[in-house]
Amino acid sequence: MSDPVQSAKRALRADLRERRQMMSESAREEAAAGIEQQLDRLLLDTEATSISCFLSTPTEPGTRGFVERAVARGIRVLLPITRADGLLDWAVASTDTDIGEGMFGLPEPIGEVLGPIAVNDVDLLVIPAAAVAADGMRLGWGRGYFDKTIGSMERCPPVFAVVFDSEVLDEVPFDALDQPVTGVVTPTRTLTLSHSRH
Repeated sequence: MSDPVQSAKRALRADLRERRQMMSESAREEAAAGIEQQLDRLLLDTEATSISCFLSTPTEPGTRGFVERAVARGIRVLLPITRADGLLDWAVASTDTDIGEGMFGLPEPIGEVLGPIAVNDVDLLVIPAAAVAADGMRLGWGRGYFDKTIGSMERCPPVFAVVFDSEVLDEVPFDALDQPVTGVVTPTRTLTLSHSRH
């Protein structure tokens, strides 16, 4: 017997993944420039001095330029490292961070590893998503790393998911383990979502 929520998630993820793969290189570059501007503005608005951010894959909205600029401005940026137990370790980004391939083939930093609780010190979480709903519910890619991280934090700071404009939807399928986000960053706008639990 199939769980209808899980089936709906799988179908939506497959559709979103296909759409991302069909984007042109120029559309990706334009989106990355927009994401960088929006995240720069979010940093200023939140006055964050320590953040977490992910290293984008080639099909994700580009975050690497933003990470480089934030580090150059003296912002402490923690980058996630996947673990077999479903938790995230962290590494502090630097101007010469070596990038390797982590579990699942995702780009991850190579260097000194900090444990999962290191993220408790950040002022802002910037996380990946497949889609985000208007009520703040986030559809991830199905491994649960960021839901576990957000759910386990004692004092969770604002959490902003990064997606393309077409991935802000009216609703997304979710279950009890899924965590809402504070807001969403797209190449053209940053939205704070009012119904979020944060």
